[in-house]
Amino acid sequence: MARTPDAPPRPRRSAEIFRTAIDNAVAGGAALDDMMLRLTLSDASELKRDRTLAIEDISFSEGVMRFLGVKVTPGGVTASSLDVTGGAA
Repeated sequence: MARTPDAPPRPRRSAEIFRTAIDNAVAGGAALDDMMLRLTLSDASELKRDRTLAIEDISFSEGVMRFLGVKVTPGGVTASSLDVTGGAA
């Protein structure tokens, strides 16, 4: 019987990637107010549509999107990143 190739690994969701990055930054001593998620429009859209997120994980207030308490800036970048000194800017 021929063996079928293993399925490729499922790509990680943006929420998983950024949750890990935020957790690591906090563990390293960074404050949530000093961080900013600079997301591609695609990643920001994926976060907004992610039905697996708890209601408290993502918020929208006064025109600002936050993920796990970190301000999100969508667009203007070619790759998403967590800026650990961007909250004060």
